[in-house]
Amino acid sequence: MKIIDSTLKPQFASTFDIDRVRADFPILELQVEGKPLVYLDNAASSQMPQPVIDRLVRYQTTQHANINRGVHYLSELATAEYEGSRRRLQRFINAREDREVIFTSGTTDAINLVMHGYGRKFIGAGDEIILTTLEHHSNIVPWQMLAEEKGAKIRVVPINDAGELLIDEYEKLFTERTKFVGVLHVSNALGTVNPVKEMIAFAHARNVPVLIDGAQAVPHMTVDVQDLDCDFYAFSGHKLCGPTGIGVLYGKAELLERMQPFKGGGDMILSVTFEKTTYNSIPHKFEAGTPPIAAAIGLGAAVDYLSSIGLDAIAAYELDLLNYATEQISCMPGVRIIGTAAMKTAVLSFEVEGVHPHDIGTLLNQEGVAVRTGHHCVQPVMLRLKVPATTRASFAFYNTMAEVDAFIAGLRTVQKIFM
Repeated sequence: MKIIDSTLKPQFASTFDIDRVRADFPILELQVEGKPLVYLDNAASSQMPQPVIDRLVRYQTTQHANINRGVHYLSELATAEYEGSRRRLQRFINAREDREVIFTSGTTDAINLVMHGYGRKFIGAGDEIILTTLEHHSNIVPWQMLAEEKGAKIRVVPINDAGELLIDEYEKLFTERTKFVGVLHVSNALGTVNPVKEMIAFAHARNVPVLIDGAQAVPHMTVDVQDLDCDFYAFSGHKLCGPTGIGVLYGKAELLERMQPFKGGGDMILSVTFEKTTYNSIPHKFEAGTPPIAAAIGLGAAVDYLSSIGLDAIAAYELDLLNYATEQISCMPGVRIIGTAAMKTAVLSFEVEGVHPHDIGTLLNQEGVAVRTGHHCVQPVMLRLKVPATTRASFAFYNTMAEVDAFIAGLRTVQKIFM
């Protein structure tokens, strides 16, 4: 098995200062069941570094007020900080304009925004939406709801046994009725990195817009939305060393301007009478009500923190962790890796012969090791690969080789108990 394509490793991680990085994460000092915490559930939610925690505290203690329209000092300051965070996110993903960055409550909210704002306006009866077998439920269910409402049809790109999209089959799915494509950048369950740039180019040659679910990509690699040329890109703060309850939808300005609002309320309007409402300009048209101000500012601090380390350095270091863990687990009899794509990020899903994933997770927890078990909100993937559930270890740049060793040792203990 080829563990991962070397193009994801721009440089060796030998100069990565793991001790300095870990010192930024106070939660890593935690003891679980009397053992040092080994946190390998990063694909579900990453941990938060002290600089982000400090930024949240500073906002809450010295800058907090509601934003927009207030003429007093704190309101103007909070507004400036909130919009400053938007510009940080613009730079982080290289959006052309800051008004193309919409704050949402997370990836799921962002995808639903596109479904309601774009899909309900421009997709009709008989139209077709292309998704992939790898999609998270959050990029399946909204489009099923739309298809049922409009009489549209969903077509699905299959995968091979390694968990890779069959691109030839993707291309065959396009017809004159194809109106939209939704595809994840990186699989949360398998770590597969999809060739989204090529998929976007193929769709655009047929005048079909593309939404990318980037929740699992932005923490692990540099994302340039202009280079990808995607129409929409969605991701979450809590997987990016930021707070929960905050995310981003990037959308090309010309598309956002044509879309209808997802939610109605304060700040997304220019004027309201009982006869007519005039909507605000983007991005405000899609940010109804009081937004998660503190969380947005915290997310801005999180992307600054990651940028200060360097996404290339992070990718290289995490690749080392993945390769080492894959080599170790591949030597264990009775353990099978689920998802062996040539292009992967730091996700290792597996099954252990004769042991239910929930038992594995419970016993690893007794060793202080936190992993995720279940179907990972990708039941079509589990069905295709003929597994009811997996155990998933997902790595971040603050994990260590010693923690990988602790994980493998814990897994061996699990096997001994069930022998």
